[in-house]
Amino acid sequence: MMEILKIIDLLEDKIEQSKTIPFLNRALIDREDVLANIEEVRLNLPEDMKQARLIKEERKRIIAEAQAEADEIIRNAKAKTEQMVNEHEITKKAYEQANQIIAAAQKNSRELRMGARQYVDSLFADTDAKLTKAQSIIRKARADVRQEASKTVAIAENSTEKAE
Repeated sequence: MMEILKIIDLLEDKIEQSKTIPFLNRALIDREDVLANIEEVRLNLPEDMKQARLIKEERKRIIAEAQAEADEIIRNAKAKTEQMVNEHEITKKAYEQANQIIAAAQKNSRELRMGARQYVDSLFADTDAKLTKAQSIIRKARADVRQEASKTVAIAENSTEKAE
């Protein structure tokens, strides 16, 4: 992602430092150079996509671990409950305690899942925002390049007509 941002910064610098055409407030830029930079962005995008896929896999792993931990806590709580059932006076306390442990485990599991989902969502949102910004900058640069090209053609045509 950093490579893409560097290329975008480079494109922005090139546009800002380009020579302007008087009275038109338009800039002249090296089309091949800008297109080469855009191609570099394209070549670097798949890496960001791999990163997004890794984030998704990490999310699944975190959720699976949280579920396994919750299941283990529930199994331990059930085993403890069965052990305590044999004692008459403690049985009531054991059920209450087991239910509390199960509720706590379920709550912990929900919180872990929510936290993992929020974390992954924030990573996706950040990646999405960065890709959207890069795409917007590239589209604007392309539009500016096309506009400059059409004006250059118009200027050239006007010059040819006046020369004739």
